[in-house]
Amino acid sequence: MNQRSLTILAIFLSPALAAAPLPNTMMSAPVAISPQARAGIVAQLEARRAQRGLDARHGFTVLVTHPGMQGTQVARVAHTWKGVPIFGSESVVVLDANGRIQSESCSERRIGLGKNAGTAAAVNGPAGDFSVVPALTAKQAIARALASLGADASHVAPPTAEPIVYPVMRTERTAAARDKQEFELNALDVEDVVDHYELAWLVHTRMQVGDKPVYHDTVVSARDGSILDQWNMLQTVVGVGKSQYNGEVPINTTLVDGKYKMIDDTRGTGGKFGAMAITNANHGTSAGNVYVNDTNTWGDGKNYVPKGSTTDANGQTAAVNAMWGLMNTYDALKNIFGWQSLDGHNTATYIAAHVNTAYDNAYYSDTCQCMFIGDGSSFTSLGSIDVIGHEMGHGVTAATSNLTYSGESGGLNESASDINGEVVEAYARAGGKGETIPLDGNDWVLGKEISKSGTPLRWMTKPSKDGSSPDAWSTSIKRIDVHYSSGPNNRMFYFLSQGSNADKASDYYSKYLVKAPANMSGIGLDKAYRIWFKANTTKFTSSTNYADARAKMIEAAEELYGKGGREAIAVQRAYAAINVGADVDE
Repeated sequence: MNQRSLTILAIFLSPALAAAPLPNTMMSAPVAISPQARAGIVAQLEARRAQRGLDARHGFTVLVTHPGMQGTQVARVAHTWKGVPIFGSESVVVLDANGRIQSESCSERRIGLGKNAGTAAAVNGPAGDFSVVPALTAKQAIARALASLGADASHVAPPTAEPIVYPVMRTERTAAARDKQEFELNALDVEDVVDHYELAWLVHTRMQVGDKPVYHDTVVSARDGSILDQWNMLQTVVGVGKSQYNGEVPINTTLVDGKYKMIDDTRGTGGKFGAMAITNANHGTSAGNVYVNDTNTWGDGKNYVPKGSTTDANGQTAAVNAMWGLMNTYDALKNIFGWQSLDGHNTATYIAAHVNTAYDNAYYSDTCQCMFIGDGSSFTSLGSIDVIGHEMGHGVTAATSNLTYSGESGGLNESASDINGEVVEAYARAGGKGETIPLDGNDWVLGKEISKSGTPLRWMTKPSKDGSSPDAWSTSIKRIDVHYSSGPNNRMFYFLSQGSNADKASDYYSKYLVKAPANMSGIGLDKAYRIWFKANTTKFTSSTNYADARAKMIEAAEELYGKGGREAIAVQRAYAAINVGADVDE
């Protein structure tokens, strides 16, 4: 079989701007962690139990490993009680070349488990010995979850249920903030504490109602079948190749038996198609087949004509948009960090174009670790570069911090994808090459190109311009949709990169910056993203909230650029600008 990769001749944008010398931040090569190495990680953590007041009933399970910075690997480890994972309680450990733990970032939601009634440690935990024997079976828990959704749906993937110990959380003020008015509270004035524990089933349902995906995670009590919590798991934006948004662009294809397939065999390995690919959902709900063409010129650069062919030149344009976004996202992560594909192990992914009919959405699916792109009705085709970068960002987060898609952690999850979309946009528009992120090139808004009116979906500079997103943290932020609770962190990242403005009438002003100078200095997009990526991939846990994100971002900045440096100070000021922590002088 004659098979070779071809790249279409295209016009490139201007080269990336030069940047200052970089710290040694490239990722290690993907390494498979052996069972013996996993056992070694667990043994090291078990040796630390006594220091934390834990007994042998508290265990550890290695969930996933991925490359860390040069010469290191990262392991994400669940905390367990009698072998059952404690939801949101975990450790992220960085390992040296010999498998020894260099550092540990920890989310402790287990201390009360098994403590005797009346002791100080039992205040937030159940008395005595906490049983892990469920009264409901997994099948019964799935039935309860499905009943709670009330949807006449078909399953995209079979529903599953896993046993967990579920910490029911409550928010308390710190002692120093007891007498503050609600509007005066800063994110560091409150803390999440465990109210009590429930044995539960975590039920994953991935369904379709008509042609619309309906993905949920549901926490079902294993004692009486009540619904303890539930959240939407559809990670979305509402959201020569002749592309719609970037002119003529180079896309890699593969020649097989005289036909050109939209498979890029220079990026990614394995997966469903053996390499990165674009498929044609053809208005259906499944991915469909890989795009095939008689010639190696694709698309017409125009928006998809409703009810038209999905395979002619006009129909191919959505596929060109998707492949251009996929290639640039892959290259940005690999060239800047050495991070390969979504999972860091170079596992190939794919994007399905023309999903459903006139579908105003794009989403990442955890069932296939792939993306689906709609043609739009209120929007034009949803394959703009920032949208593709956003959806692929969900895949990176899923493979690393796996921020729970609810509450503050859900807002941070969405923000991580918005940040990724802006970085990829800047990288692609500067030529898509080099080991640094250019100083500019992105527009700091999400979805402007796909908007028929030209009004963006979200503004990172001043999130409240969309009418729903807050500009700063407040105690109510955990109760709003994650696409809006992402707003403050998006603004933080803009300030960290670009700085603020002291003019109160400016969109770039923050009333929370009260130290000198009033207009904080930014550190540039390249440094800002390196700090964010390091924190998200090596320090955040699934339950990280805004206050914890600030602390982990400061740690990341200090490790990359030094303690007390302008970068760490900028992180503190950028979070202070959104009411997370106190401001400091530069």
